[in-house]
Amino acid sequence: MEKRNYSAANALTWIDVSSVLFFFGILLAVGALESMQTLHHFATYQSEMLGDNRIIITLIGAVSAIVDNVPLVEACMGMYSLDVYPIDSMIWAYLAYCAGTGGSLLVIGSAAGVAVMGMEKMDFIWYLKKISFLALIGYLGGALVYLMF
Repeated sequence: MEKRNYSAANALTWIDVSSVLFFFGILLAVGALESMQTLHHFATYQSEMLGDNRIIITLIGAVSAIVDNVPLVEACMGMYSLDVYPIDSMIWAYLAYCAGTGGSLLVIGSAAGVAVMGMEKMDFIWYLKKISFLALIGYLGGALVYLMF
């Protein structure tokens, strides 16, 4: 029987450095936008245009079909202050739902979707025709149920 090496050093050899650097760069860019108050100004603009945060968060979830949800949620954390919206505020749980589920509207909206495209040789157009509408119904249905309670 072969002995496997379960050490931290061995685990680090399996890390995809380019992916780590990509996310590091994205989060660094979001941090720069936050420090320049750009995200705060964008949140103010959205509030003036749309008014209701529930509508804004629902649209942010739809945007997560195109933009990865990790930097999107990080940007939203910079847009909305914990002083105004404490940790137990509805906005954070609803944001987690919308950003996580909204990524399934398009196959490219989640890392799992991109992995399935590669593993199963799934086509973007096939997913758009066969799955995206069902995902949209599920997304909006879940949002409606969440907002009702």
